[in-house]
Amino acid sequence: MANRMSKAEFIALIAMMFATIAFSIDSMLPALPEIGAQLSPDDVNRAQLILTSFVLGMGIGTFFTGPLSDAIGRKPVIYGGAALYIAASAVAWASSSLELVLIARVVQGLGAAGPRVVAMAIIRDLYSGREMARIISIAMMIFTLVPAAAPMLGAGVIALFGWRGIFVSFILFALVIISWMGVRLPESLARENRRPFRIPLMFSATKDMFSHPTVRLSIMVQTLCMGVLFTMLTMVQPVYDVIHDRADSFPFWFGFVALMSGSASLLNAALVVRVGMRRMVTWALGGQILITAFVMTLNTMHLSPDASFALFVFWQTMVFFMAGVTLGNLNAIAMEPMGHIAGMAASVIGSISTVLAAAIAAPIGLLFDGSIAPLTFGVLSMCILAFGLMLHMGRVEERLPA
Repeated sequence: MANRMSKAEFIALIAMMFATIAFSIDSMLPALPEIGAQLSPDDVNRAQLILTSFVLGMGIGTFFTGPLSDAIGRKPVIYGGAALYIAASAVAWASSSLELVLIARVVQGLGAAGPRVVAMAIIRDLYSGREMARIISIAMMIFTLVPAAAPMLGAGVIALFGWRGIFVSFILFALVIISWMGVRLPESLARENRRPFRIPLMFSATKDMFSHPTVRLSIMVQTLCMGVLFTMLTMVQPVYDVIHDRADSFPFWFGFVALMSGSASLLNAALVVRVGMRRMVTWALGGQILITAFVMTLNTMHLSPDASFALFVFWQTMVFFMAGVTLGNLNAIAMEPMGHIAGMAASVIGSISTVLAAAIAAPIGLLFDGSIAPLTFGVLSMCILAFGLMLHMGRVEERLPA
């Protein structure tokens, strides 16, 4: 069925679907101190699990949403995901224990996987070639503004309604998306183009992917790079609050860093054709190792509070910048040999790397001790391991037949 929307309206809707994930994670950052104080006063650090529990649910949901939308259509999966997301948000809003909030966040992540994954499939249904690439690029440019604004929006909601108000804003956000889509966007996958949903096929695709050395290594490196990003996200608010006493200005600094590091995609687009994806990733990881080691060294020198804060903001920007350069390239490296099962491969890669990255980030986040030592050590360890795997990937590719 033809798309009734103008191209501009379609891009705006897709960008909102993409933004569900960033809004659900980043707007929670300013709420962590209040939630910790109210629901886990004996160990306020456990409030960080609100971020990784959502990511865990999203990773699990990513495994199923793509293939499920191929079987029953795009809109039913988005409606179902939104229903889960809204119900879980309501439970989190009413929760009186941190454990119940964490369970609700896992379910919320399951629901959020629907709009995020299926939005890409809808673009693929309606557009192709360069026009598809152009629409994705514009939607992703809009999407990059969300991490910059989300903490400020979250802080505004908390100031007016308390931390529970953020879960109400999630409900309203989801209702706007599904109402807009329901009225304006027809189902994009015709019945004759649908494929049965078969769990054995998904496990067969997973086995096929892990039998290919480049794909296997790429997923491992992608997991570590996402682990770096999630570890920074879980610990960044306590660093601003506890170490630097800048909780009030945190949303503005986070927005500034997100905008600065957003230039990573522009740099990657300018260089990747000449340099190649594997080299871009290897160079970014090598640079991050040097920068993190430099930060660790300077932090032993008793810097002034202002110098210490400036150093952390610089390092945070570089971590986000590295994620912007590496994650898209690693996904492309893994997808390149998987053209025969592209849709299934995208779901499997996204699911495995996200779930494992959350499993790595959660325990590191709980090690926060009033210093950045656990954060810097965790990031450095993951980058060194990822860098070694990328060097190994280069040697493996030299031995593979052309």
